[in-house]
Amino acid sequence: MQDKKNFETEAIRTQTERTEYSEHSTPLFVTSSFVFDDAEDMRASFAEEKQKNLYSRFSNPNTTEFVDKVVAMEGAESGYAFATGMAAIFSTFGALLNSGDHIVSCRSVFGSTHTLFTKYLPKWNIESSYFKVNEVDKIENLIQPNTKILYAETPTNPGVDVLDLELLGKIAKKHNLLLVIDNCFATPYLQQPIKFGAAIVIHSATKLMDGQGRVLGGIAVGKSELIQEIYLFSRNTGPALSPFNAWVLSKSLETLAVRLEKHCENALKVAEFLEGHPKVNWVKYPFLKSHPQYKIAKKQMKLGGNIIAFEVKGGIDAGRKFLNHIKMCSLSANLGDTRSIVTHPASTTHSKLSEVDRLEVGITDGLVRTSIGLEHVNDIINDLNLALNA
Repeated sequence: MQDKKNFETEAIRTQTERTEYSEHSTPLFVTSSFVFDDAEDMRASFAEEKQKNLYSRFSNPNTTEFVDKVVAMEGAESGYAFATGMAAIFSTFGALLNSGDHIVSCRSVFGSTHTLFTKYLPKWNIESSYFKVNEVDKIENLIQPNTKILYAETPTNPGVDVLDLELLGKIAKKHNLLLVIDNCFATPYLQQPIKFGAAIVIHSATKLMDGQGRVLGGIAVGKSELIQEIYLFSRNTGPALSPFNAWVLSKSLETLAVRLEKHCENALKVAEFLEGHPKVNWVKYPFLKSHPQYKIAKKQMKLGGNIIAFEVKGGIDAGRKFLNHIKMCSLSANLGDTRSIVTHPASTTHSKLSEVDRLEVGITDGLVRTSIGLEHVNDIINDLNLALNA
């Protein structure tokens, strides 16, 4: 009989040891610190001669359970959980890079990650070079003797482009680079970058992992020796996930698979509807045959995810008008919720960027990003249709 369980079973049955009360569901361990039996127990614990919770900034039973689940789901060796997804990204780079190191990254990254690369990491003499989604053939030309990390998110935010993980893995291996992948849009249910050579996989657990817009969280999983460096960095800098949020996220993972199945089913139907709408210029959804990287998406993803990008005819004014006529869907900067969400990046989240900078990452004036939720798909389509026709 095989020891390794299926994805859904790991998500439900990976559990912190039961206490003396024999609870069925893991309780909350809302405590800042832990006690020791005697002086020797305390000494040995701090010397890491035994595995024991010391302080909730280091570890906590709820955090450990959440991490263990994601490690199993991603096929990783170890992991560490953070207060937010951006804390996971910053701490990964802070732990693994030294002054003088260099990053090669896809240009299509989350806005805060771009700011980290361009404003903050250069303070510590860490530079980065960008390649465009459709210019992966130029990656090797960007690699320098001091390049240490190859970074990408796939699918990308907000353009929903897909990068070839197998190709990135081969390039990283050839040049002895650490491949770091933001897997937030796909989650480990749809895609496991470690299978393609990723050394570290990062998530904003705030999104689909929680799935109900309740808590913030982040996580990095991967090779144990790299996670140990991230753990030591984070133990001293303090971006730890709270026990309460870890408890919520661990319970959320129990329904991740069933939620993703419905999210993706709804999203494909919505994408097909949008593709045939006269007020829409184009639609990008990984499992639409019209998507530029459709074959890559089918190769590495189980389903297409819940995020759709499309362009409303008429530019920024049309995008704003579309949002103003939305009745049911939420106008929010979040994604991955049970509730469908629409955003117009050019007039909101990316409004401070120049038009040239926006276009570099595929954000046109009429681009709308939709996070398709779990409402009845006919109601989602009806809401989008009424707003488009307004």
